[in-house]
Amino acid sequence: MTIDSHQHFWKYDPVKHAWIDDEMAVIRKDFLPSDLKKVYDENAVDGCVAVQADQTLAETDFLLHLAESNNFIKGVVGWVDLKDSEVDGILERYHSHKKIKGWRHIVQGEADHNFLIRPDFLNGISYLEKYDYAYDILIFPHQLGATLEFVKKFPNQKFVIDHMAKPYIKDGFFDGWAVLMKEIAKHENVFCKMSGMITEADYKQWSAEQLHSYMLLVLEAFGPERIMFGSDWPVSLVAGNYTQVKNVVTDFITSLSTPEQNAIMGANAIDFYNL
Repeated sequence: MTIDSHQHFWKYDPVKHAWIDDEMAVIRKDFLPSDLKKVYDENAVDGCVAVQADQTLAETDFLLHLAESNNFIKGVVGWVDLKDSEVDGILERYHSHKKIKGWRHIVQGEADHNFLIRPDFLNGISYLEKYDYAYDILIFPHQLGATLEFVKKFPNQKFVIDHMAKPYIKDGFFDGWAVLMKEIAKHENVFCKMSGMITEADYKQWSAEQLHSYMLLVLEAFGPERIMFGSDWPVSLVAGNYTQVKNVVTDFITSLSTPEQNAIMGANAIDFYNL
């Protein structure tokens, strides 16, 4: 199966989605399962993991409702306030929803570079393993140092780095990102999504060649057994269509064995998220 490990749905709201700036105006509208199903039919994608884009429990409930109504949505990565002292009870309540597979916080938006390693957040993370929940790490490269300290604290927790930690491709920033990605990849409970690349490059002038060194570093560091394809649809639409996004990855991995290609394009996501 081909599984898109990372996409979003929303009913566009100019306040809630204020992060969609003028450069991204093309995605200032609703994106719902009926829109994505057509795209998947055209691109031979069998299913997906829907990931939160808003930091409310209402967002988690919205995604679960969509997943229950649309079989191709195989799992949900929701949001919960992991700093809440009552988080264990909240996680337990959601555990009856079989399609909730993990959680995410928009750490990239936090002013505190060390947000991940604050005691109240670490306390929340400590409950995830009990429920076999995964955790998606959404960060910028300047937060990779804290991320390394963070993953060291939870050797049995399933982690995945979203969008390869959003390297500053447009600026040609590589070495500082690469050093820390290689260190983090030494922790075998940490996976990486090969996603979100074209929106970190120049929206209008990116090329597959420009992305190659970043993908190669991730492949060498994590190996094909810990990488997942993700589209980041519909955010990706600001820089290219779905076919282009998928081809960036499928073209890059053509030299790998068929089982390795299948792992990256679906099997790893199925195993990681228990789809």
